[in-house]
Amino acid sequence: MTSTSGIILAISLIIIMFGMGLSLTLADFKRVLSFPKAMIIGLACQFITLPLIGYLIATSLDLSPTSAIGIMLLAACPGGPTSNMLTYLAKGDLALSVSLTAMASVLSILTIPFVMQFALAEFSSMDQTVSVDAGTMIKQLLIIVLIPVGIGMYVKGKFPKFSAKMEKPVKIASAIIFVLVVVGVTISIKDVFMMYLKEAGLPAILLNISTMTLGFLLAVWFKLTRPQAISISIETGIQNGTLAITLATIALNNAEYSIVPAVYGLLMFVSATVIIFIRKPLGVTQ
Repeated sequence: MTSTSGIILAISLIIIMFGMGLSLTLADFKRVLSFPKAMIIGLACQFITLPLIGYLIATSLDLSPTSAIGIMLLAACPGGPTSNMLTYLAKGDLALSVSLTAMASVLSILTIPFVMQFALAEFSSMDQTVSVDAGTMIKQLLIIVLIPVGIGMYVKGKFPKFSAKMEKPVKIASAIIFVLVVVGVTISIKDVFMMYLKEAGLPAILLNISTMTLGFLLAVWFKLTRPQAISISIETGIQNGTLAITLATIALNNAEYSIVPAVYGLLMFVSATVIIFIRKPLGVTQ
């Protein structure tokens, strides 16, 4: 991927994260105190369960270094703004979903560099080794995640009417951008994409289904409400694929690491759609 493509990808993610900021307020972060048990379970699923499942999948399926690193990169990323929309459609706890997305996005700035350092050391072959500087990646994450979200929140606070009008169009634009990103990445690595597609499909499906299922079961086990369980399930299984693709191409300088996130980004909507259709006929919120 050329430097120009990398810049376009970064700008695309910045727009998406700005859109997420338009839907957030400081009150969303304060909700951590309102849902202590649900937040702890949700964040534990995001930062402990998800990387562990990703590692188990990568090692048990004996994946190539490229796919293994791709699955770990994806598992390290937080849920994206799409998870909030899907939670709403599935009649989950939207306030909890937004709070989890906000907290996970901030915390992941510190956790992603270290997960990737581990993944590269664990799975890279001698001729594929890529060093990742935690400090540099944190700076990149601040620029493409935290600052755009902060600006979006500032705009929402200062110009609530404008942000209310822009929230839906930006969400639609974010979805379009995501699709274009996946298509663009696929075209840029078309020579190797088909070679890895067969291998990437199974781990992507396993990661999505297993994390969503485990997130839901843990929430039920800890006696959370059904809407809270739905939120945690979606937040655990719907990852920020655009962030993973951006980090693969810019921070890790290897677009091939984005194959698993690209495949996952398409497959995750299938499982989410199933949940939505299951919940729709029920028409319940308890």
